[in-house]
Amino acid sequence: MDCRAGAIWDERYLAYDFGDHPLNPVRLDLTIRLARELGVLERLDVQPPTPADEAQLLTVHSPDYLAAVRRASQDQSFTGYGLGTGDDPVFPGMYDAAALIAGGSAQAAMRVWSGEIPHAVNIAGGLHHAMRDHASGFCIFNDVVLGIRTMLAAGATKVAYVDIDVHHGDGVQAAFYDDPRVLTISLHQDPRTLFPGTGAPTEIGSGAAEGTSVNVALPPGTDDAGWLRAYNAVVPGAVRAFAPDILVSQCGCDTHHEDPLANLDLTIDGQRAAIASMHALAHEVTGGKWVAYGGGGYGLVRCVPRTWTHLLAEATGVPVPSETPIPPAWTEHVRKRGVRAELPATMGEGPLAPVTPWAPGGETWLDAAIGATRRAVFPLLGLDPHDPRD
Repeated sequence: MDCRAGAIWDERYLAYDFGDHPLNPVRLDLTIRLARELGVLERLDVQPPTPADEAQLLTVHSPDYLAAVRRASQDQSFTGYGLGTGDDPVFPGMYDAAALIAGGSAQAAMRVWSGEIPHAVNIAGGLHHAMRDHASGFCIFNDVVLGIRTMLAAGATKVAYVDIDVHHGDGVQAAFYDDPRVLTISLHQDPRTLFPGTGAPTEIGSGAAEGTSVNVALPPGTDDAGWLRAYNAVVPGAVRAFAPDILVSQCGCDTHHEDPLANLDLTIDGQRAAIASMHALAHEVTGGKWVAYGGGGYGLVRCVPRTWTHLLAEATGVPVPSETPIPPAWTEHVRKRGVRAELPATMGEGPLAPVTPWAPGGETWLDAAIGATRRAVFPLLGLDPHDPRD
């Protein structure tokens, strides 16, 4: 497999900082430091991001909203358009910080689409909740939508997007809900139990795009084996049937069992397996064209750095074994930052439990959720909702 990979990174990303807030940019710093200590970063072709300009951002957001973000960047008392809330507090330089991340995601997308490299990663991206005319869920500009629209404008005819964040990828779904060129798949905690309250299996797209919005609503407490059963039962079949030119992944890691904002029960190893599955699927279906973004993840020290280092390593084609010890230099850096919590000793949390394939007729909440998704969209994709081979 051709696994030449690039990353978009610059310490300027750390300016996307809401202050005392769950989305702390320290998670990015610790990821890059861990990847560097393990020799992963040196295997990547790293480029600094170029900020998205106004013309690019207008392909995603309304003029009024862009003006509001500019004003909020200067006026810390500003409220409106979803800004100035607990989720999306305003901060100096917010417009520029968000535009830099959005530009980085467009850059990653074009590096792959142009053929420069087969894989590209922007761990600062994945801000999938931002809507056309308002901020939402810690997200100011929707860099994912910008990345996909950039590729469509450059000639892509079909883009598949797979979102494994614990929260529904609502902003991306909304942007492409009536666009048959984009398949959006989101696996997330059941919206009856978690923000943003959307992502039911009945949300399937509209008009000519019916069947291109795919939502798997997972029960709280879903573990590695259950999550991977749901993924295997829905994602590969849907992506193969859609036959995209390129695969885009949002790799939020707030599905982790220690995440403070959600209620799924995955381990680092389950998340690592999910990332590896998307990588393999890209090689199978798109000739290896794979763009990966970060996303949510609020286990700032114990989860995010490990999972996204696995993401970066997977993109290079040289995965980091789960039993790899955490480098002492990384641990020392974390301690110097004043962290007193127990730190991980290895890059994983133990062997994965066996994954039982989905079969129709299961009576658990999880199996019912999988069945509901398959019944809603598989016939529209030309697949049999009752045949586990699809």
